[in-house]
Amino acid sequence: MVKVKLISERLKKAKSRQQPYSDVRRRKLEFNVEAWVYMKISPTKNVMRFDKNRNLSAWYLGPYQILRRIGKVAYELELPNNLAWLHPVIHVSFLKNCLRDLTTIVPLKGLRVKENLSYEEVLVEILDRHVWKLRNKEVAS
Repeated sequence: MVKVKLISERLKKAKSRQQPYSDVRRRKLEFNVEAWVYMKISPTKNVMRFDKNRNLSAWYLGPYQILRRIGKVAYELELPNNLAWLHPVIHVSFLKNCLRDLTTIVPLKGLRVKENLSYEEVLVEILDRHVWKLRNKEVAS
């Protein structure tokens, strides 16, 4: 009993010591019902990446409308039929507010998203090649 009390006290002490560092990056996100949001499709770098060059890969899908709020940190989205296999309740950390005009949205009909939120890339032919000669090396582009 004494050991359990000692362990819980030390855990509380460690938590209070580490809490300010975690609060620096944490931000409180809240969205209104019927608002439009983007859904993050690349939550981690190594698990669900679309492309080797992550700067050019898609990070968000959408926008989708919020149907209702579930608890403090989850929202139910109105997903299209091609994403019916995906659960509509999404954590707030995977959502981003849509600030653009909804009339300028381009539909992603040609993009076939798989169940692991990835897509197949189509290779293109390189028509021209140029080699830049630097001081110590040559760089092809």
